[in-house]
Amino acid sequence: MKLKVIKSETEYKQALARLEEIFDAVPGTEEGDELELLSLLIESYETVHFPIDLPDPVEAIKFRMEQMNYKASDLAGIIGFRSRVTEILNRKRKLSLSMIRKINKKMNIPTDVLIQEY
Repeated sequence: MKLKVIKSETEYKQALARLEEIFDAVPGTEEGDELELLSLLIESYETVHFPIDLPDPVEAIKFRMEQMNYKASDLAGIIGFRSRVTEILNRKRKLSLSMIRKINKKMNIPTDVLIQEY
């Protein structure tokens, strides 16, 4: 397949079909190099045409708490009082810069997610 920038839905579908054909290509081979380049072209097209919004900050915190088996008391150990945690999780209080930094460091939630309006 001749590789080029993907500019249409048809080209995108063709690229996906080719990707499926060569998916198990061995790295370092001609098909392996094609697979790598094709993946980059598809990713570039998808980034422009199918953008994914960042998750809601409170939902991201709740999701990460679930992943880490954290309770409200665990989050209180990171950002302060349990009552403050309740207010944040119920959207009655905004995250402060200090809280954002602590949550980012301890829970590994990107700051880009935490600084959004909610």
